[in-house]
Amino acid sequence: MPELQKLDIQNKLDAQGIPTGGFVRGIGIDISWQEGPLGRDGERKEQTGAYVEDVLTACLNRLKYYQNTKFSCPENVLAVSELEDAIKWLRKRTEDREKRLVEGTHRI
Repeated sequence: MPELQKLDIQNKLDAQGIPTGGFVRGIGIDISWQEGPLGRDGERKEQTGAYVEDVLTACLNRLKYYQNTKFSCPENVLAVSELEDAIKWLRKRTEDREKRLVEGTHRI
């Protein structure tokens, strides 16, 4: 099996040790992660980078595309299912944070 490409990955922490920003780069890949929280209500800021959910959704769409070609296979079906589950759980996390009024902040 061929090796996967080596990626240049940097994950950042802010002064309080909270994960914020960073990037992933490689051949055909250039992801800048969201830098800091977006804030809430009137203090809402614009998104500056990708969320994990964004990248998973891009991968999910690509695999679904493959399934409509001659490259359709059972492994893609399983991968699609797992990505859908991952996205579902991340959305649930966001919904739970919204209910507690901490979404868009660094509060836990």
